[in-house]
Amino acid sequence: MAKILILLNLLLQSLITFSVLDPKKFDKLIIWYFSGTGNASQVARWIIEYAESKNIKTQLINIAKHEQSTNIEITKKTIIGFCYPTHGFNAPPIILKFITRFPRAVHGNKFFVLNTRAGMKISKLFAPGLSGLALLLPALMMIIKGYKLFGYRSIDLPSNWISIHPGLKEKVVFSIFVRCKRITLNFSRKILSGKKIFRGLWELPVDLAISPVSMGYYFFGRFMLSKTFIATNACNQCWICVENCPVNAIKIIDDKPYWTYRCESCMQCMNNCKQRAIETPHGLVIPIWWFALSILPLIILKFISNYTNAENLTKGLIYYILYIILSFSLVFGSYKIVHKLMKFKFFNKIIKYTSLTTYRFWRRYKAPKNVNKT
Repeated sequence: MAKILILLNLLLQSLITFSVLDPKKFDKLIIWYFSGTGNASQVARWIIEYAESKNIKTQLINIAKHEQSTNIEITKKTIIGFCYPTHGFNAPPIILKFITRFPRAVHGNKFFVLNTRAGMKISKLFAPGLSGLALLLPALMMIIKGYKLFGYRSIDLPSNWISIHPGLKEKVVFSIFVRCKRITLNFSRKILSGKKIFRGLWELPVDLAISPVSMGYYFFGRFMLSKTFIATNACNQCWICVENCPVNAIKIIDDKPYWTYRCESCMQCMNNCKQRAIETPHGLVIPIWWFALSILPLIILKFISNYTNAENLTKGLIYYILYIILSFSLVFGSYKIVHKLMKFKFFNKIIKYTSLTTYRFWRRYKAPKNVNKT
């Protein structure tokens, strides 16, 4: 808790002490981005296009294809931006790793962080997503490296996590994009005219409240979620999913795509598969996770009570160690078994038709192509 307070103090000091950015003192904008289905990359491109319309030199860099920043020239007059999606109420691990390797500030450059998150629309009401630590951690990491924060906010582009819900309707997606483009251009106009934007700080109490979930995702949940994708017999072995995976998380085993622990659950593969062959096997995942999260802890507690005479603290440590080992083994082991069994037509059909993602009403997510014309 003390470390969190120290980091928050650093953030607040950064907000209080820096001067307003003078637009005459910069001549270049560099944005690093990571994107799965294209939401974050679209926001980055909107900002870049606006900057170019003001005759500012720009550079847009895809982190998934350029994981090192040492060859990029950052001059005294360069401002820096990071755009990325929110995964599990946190920044994607690839972003955190990239910023960890980011060089320390030489000129004290200004920077902004901007995350896209699961926006929805209920009737005519636009509903925001949640950030958790998605903005806070990258911002603090850059401040510690000596950079000056001057932009901190979220953009609520449509939720694309179709393992949990069907893709939003095309009209809904378009209306959310139009709204978010307007918000992004307003953000661009202000930061490139020297104004500071800290809209994301309004939600800091809620973000901190759900931070345990963020940490749980980073250290535990993302590895479990990587084992919720499977390819059915509809796969025609085009390997587009393998070639386009932004983090190279998919490999070929037994002539089928296999999702490794590197998977960020960005949903690009499932949303872009032309054969709709990539599914979330709900009929298998739900009972396995129910057992791992409900029954397994009771079994472990019973085991500890019967076979140890240790103190409560030691019992607690034993419980958590056994829980992590056994739950991971259960999820990963069952995933490997299912992958092997998918070559049998009968089992393949069982998995396919007990997966909600296989039915037509479970829409895939598609970002609109003509928003830039609005």
